[in-house]
Amino acid sequence: MNQLKTYSDNAIELLKQLIQTPSYSGEEDKTAKILTDALVSYGFEPKRKMNNVWAFSKNYDPAKPTLLLNSHHDTVKATDSWTYDPFKANLSNGKLIGLGSNDAGGPLVSLLNVFVALQQKNQSYNLVFLASAEEESSGKNGVPIVLEDIGPIDVGVVGEPTSMDMAVAERGLIVLDCVSHGKSGHAARGEGENAIYKAMKDIEWFKTYEFDKKSEVLGAINMTVTQISAGSLHNVVPDSCSFVVDVRPNEYYSNEEVVGLIRKHVECDVNPRSLNLNASGIDLDHPIVQKGKKLGIRQYGSQTMSDQVHMPFPCIKMGPGDTRRSHTADEFIYLDEIHDGIRGYFELLDGLEL
Repeated sequence: MNQLKTYSDNAIELLKQLIQTPSYSGEEDKTAKILTDALVSYGFEPKRKMNNVWAFSKNYDPAKPTLLLNSHHDTVKATDSWTYDPFKANLSNGKLIGLGSNDAGGPLVSLLNVFVALQQKNQSYNLVFLASAEEESSGKNGVPIVLEDIGPIDVGVVGEPTSMDMAVAERGLIVLDCVSHGKSGHAARGEGENAIYKAMKDIEWFKTYEFDKKSEVLGAINMTVTQISAGSLHNVVPDSCSFVVDVRPNEYYSNEEVVGLIRKHVECDVNPRSLNLNASGIDLDHPIVQKGKKLGIRQYGSQTMSDQVHMPFPCIKMGPGDTRRSHTADEFIYLDEIHDGIRGYFELLDGLEL
């Protein structure tokens, strides 16, 4: 455990460097270099593709399963509400304050140091550490462009601020652009076919419909109408009404299935912006989940997305920090959370039999 304290101290120093280096989504080249240099200093031979950086364990054995440790090093943009310099790595009352400290700098540096610590003795699996780019913007140049280069992965640990609780399922996302069609006419004479009224019927369906399959950890699929637009003049019956629906599937449906079911029930045109952000879950009998239970780690279903949506293999989401601090002004992480996070990751993964 004293050795883990050293890794925690190293993690905190690395996090300070990352905070002091702006890394907005798509602009992570400087933090990618910092992470590359850190891995080299530990004796690894990291690879880089655009702003994604990864490294394999030193004694890689193709006969063993492979465990991925992943978190992202990009951040959202700092808002004008910050009272601290977001790029200064401020220390105050046991807190490290700075942009990306909580989401997801704390999990990232903790996983990197656990990656190093776990190799001090033989494990039943290979390790690969991946610091990914463009997570916050769901960009195209993050996790999706490197998975083929990394090769087969059997299970992943995605580092996000979960208070070291274990997310065993994660919602997906579908954004639907919907259009209801009518026929224009003069409002004074009641002419035409009002597209708003037709949209209202479909909107009511989105509000009240319940999908059959409910998840034990995520619950039912959520659908919420979030935007609406129609009409040009007060005296013209609108011939079209467009609205946007935010759909959050559970792990029992693919995004294609959800869209197909929706189209069977509504009259409006339904156009998904993407079908790539699927819900995911891990078998509750999986060894990593079962070991988590033995350690008393709380397990839950996450309502928010991460890079896990791009991973076609079982994953858990887990890390130090608090999700409620993410994307907030004066974002911070407690130093003790990093110490506890490294210890918690190590206890979960050390000696894990896959």
